[in-house]
Amino acid sequence: MEFNEIADGLSEPVRRAWERSLTNGRAALTRRSLLRGAGLTAAAGTLAACGIPPAKGGTGAALDNSVKDLSDSEKVVNFSNWPLYIDVDEKNKDRHPTLDGFTAATGVKVRYNEDVNDNVEFFGKIKPQLAAGQDTGRDLMVLTDWMAGRLIRLGWVQRLDPANVTNAILNVENRFRVPDWDPGNRYSYPWAGIQVVVAYNRKATKGKPVGSVGQLLDDPELKGRVTFLSEMRDTVGMVLLDQGKDPAKITTADYDAAITRLQKGVDDGQIRKFTGNDYGQELSSGDIAACLAWGGDLIQLRADNPDIEFVIPEQGYVGSTDNMLIPARAQHKKNAELLIDFYYQQKIAAELTAGINYVSPVAGIKDELARLAPDVAENPLVVPTPEMAAKVHVFRTLSEAEETDFEGKFSKLIGA
Repeated sequence: MEFNEIADGLSEPVRRAWERSLTNGRAALTRRSLLRGAGLTAAAGTLAACGIPPAKGGTGAALDNSVKDLSDSEKVVNFSNWPLYIDVDEKNKDRHPTLDGFTAATGVKVRYNEDVNDNVEFFGKIKPQLAAGQDTGRDLMVLTDWMAGRLIRLGWVQRLDPANVTNAILNVENRFRVPDWDPGNRYSYPWAGIQVVVAYNRKATKGKPVGSVGQLLDDPELKGRVTFLSEMRDTVGMVLLDQGKDPAKITTADYDAAITRLQKGVDDGQIRKFTGNDYGQELSSGDIAACLAWGGDLIQLRADNPDIEFVIPEQGYVGSTDNMLIPARAQHKKNAELLIDFYYQQKIAAELTAGINYVSPVAGIKDELARLAPDVAENPLVVPTPEMAAKVHVFRTLSEAEETDFEGKFSKLIGA
């Protein structure tokens, strides 16, 4: 379906918003299509060498044309998400008020599964079915931007019908509208924004502030009591910024210099280890003194331990998103689109944000959030100030060759 055909089916305000969202994205998509024509044969060889057959239709062409959508006859949607990443009823931890609200509004029941523990691990789960052109049993999944981009390139994600995501088109915040891996949000919309900051335990540092990545790597008083994140883009991105490099413009030489800097921290015993979310308990106890941390985690950690502080380094910080996507061959595409759209209502987005304490991609929720959770609405880790928002940097999308090279070097560094 072409742009004009889609636009003709939308109401005037939604059509205008969608056109605005595609202003930059369409140009980027055109350049990508030109590159794709030149590199398709090489990409196919790379995929075959990895045991992954390229999707029919090439990069970005999801295998969904022959799939019958059962949404109208089967009022269900199968939703895979990360653990502890949705609002919870305080009296019944198995209930999620926003999902209950969706069912009440649409009649569609949500089968909710917290089975995304790691992007690479989850990719390994769904790859065999997607590569074989089979249904994964999931209608909606939440994955981090770089993995979302990989699935789009492979053609393993279904393109969204704009008529079913009008709230998302209208309400997605401008800075989330044109990711380079999905220009115009044609295949995805963010679930939440993620911020990487420097955190420290004031008691463990004896009152000494920790304000930069350079201090994490060089301060002898922190030796052996520092952790970095096992997410490559977050850790390397923060080191790049500390070295005066922009992760959005990274070269191989820049990357290698950042890896060398981290390797020195490992070899010197400055860095204790690389972690996932498990840094939280050690930071709170003082077993580690300082670390790189995800902003959403720090809100609860600070509530439980007032000695925990966070700092936005002067050089800035890395931001990313976790994103909702519909896998190829999903049986309930329309229901999944309705669920995406449901979460792009300001009131619902505020309820979700109050429950998970991560940055909302939905514009205009602060007043709603203030009514639900005033402290959360004033927290810059959830609602960034303009000054904080100006310091965010995004790690650029990597080519397949770069991704293999960069991930291999990082895995070697962290001993994975």
